Amino acid sequence: MATHALEVRSLTKVIGKKKLVDDVSFSVEKGEIFGLLGPNGAGKTTIIRMIVSLIKRTDGAVIINGTNLDEQYKDAMSEMGAIVENPEFYKYMSGYKNLKHYANMALKEVSDERIKEVVKLVKLEDVMHKKVKTYSLGMRQRLGVAQALLHNPSLLILDEPTNGLDPQGIREFRDYLHTLAGQGMSVLVSSHLLSEMQLMCNRFAILEKGKLIHIASMNETSEIDEAKEVVFEVDNSQEAVDVVKEQIEVSSIKVISDQQFSVHINRAGIGTINRLLISNEIDVFGINRVEATLEDRFFEITNQGVKEEVK
Repeated sequence: MATHALEVRSLTKVIGKKKLVDDVSFSVEKGEIFGLLGPNGAGKTTIIRMIVSLIKRTDGAVIINGTNLDEQYKDAMSEMGAIVENPEFYKYMSGYKNLKHYANMALKEVSDERIKEVVKLVKLEDVMHKKVKTYSLGMRQRLGVAQALLHNPSLLILDEPTNGLDPQGIREFRDYLHTLAGQGMSVLVSSHLLSEMQLMCNRFAILEKGKLIHIASMNETSEIDEAKEVVFEVDNSQEAVDVVKEQIEVSSIKVISDQQFSVHINRAGIGTINRLLISNEIDVFGINRVEATLEDRFFEITNQGVKEEVK
């Protein structure tokens, strides 16, 4: 039994003398949402197009639920649903008739019951018999997902799925993907919206100039003992900073406001500073570790690559 919904092995795409994707390998676990991140031109869409066979691979393999795409194409493709760029529909037809049309073209037989099931899943029951031209962009995106799910795939692939959606539409789409993942669906999604990907994904990969430069869990943090910025809320921040500087060697400490100061310290140091302040009769009202956002991590990783190149 396959342990991964998707395995990408040494994926490479060369056009002329230009290497658009350079030896990229990663896997998507069952029931997870995996994000592909990277600046424009990093190779995200090229990778997705190769996975779904819209363009040929120069090298590498795509394995879907243990099935090699090159060896058993129909079986592998039947396990996959995808939206690459904006989903297209016959706007003069109803949502239901569009789905019925795509169901008739599916490799697997799609029953009317299955159509009703996916319509309910994407919460479009009330508009299914209205023409698609009356749908909002968010509704069309959800109809696209319904189309991709008609044949009951185990893997859903989405390229920039929230493009053009308003904040409400983005939130609804994100919540919907979490529902799918909770039911065992695996999702590979690319986006340039870092804040949204942080809320959406379980793991992420960062691409730069066609190379995969980083893979991590979204909730993965640095080593627990590594120094991080910590903000203390106290009754007198300047007095607190003076006490800390006098008795503890710290690399970076500064006053933020009359009642807040920040310091870079490891986890053990937090307790040490707290005890020190209390023993000097300085009231401590709050202690907060400042966690790096996905945006912080993204720019730290990609900027590191730029620095190394300059060297």
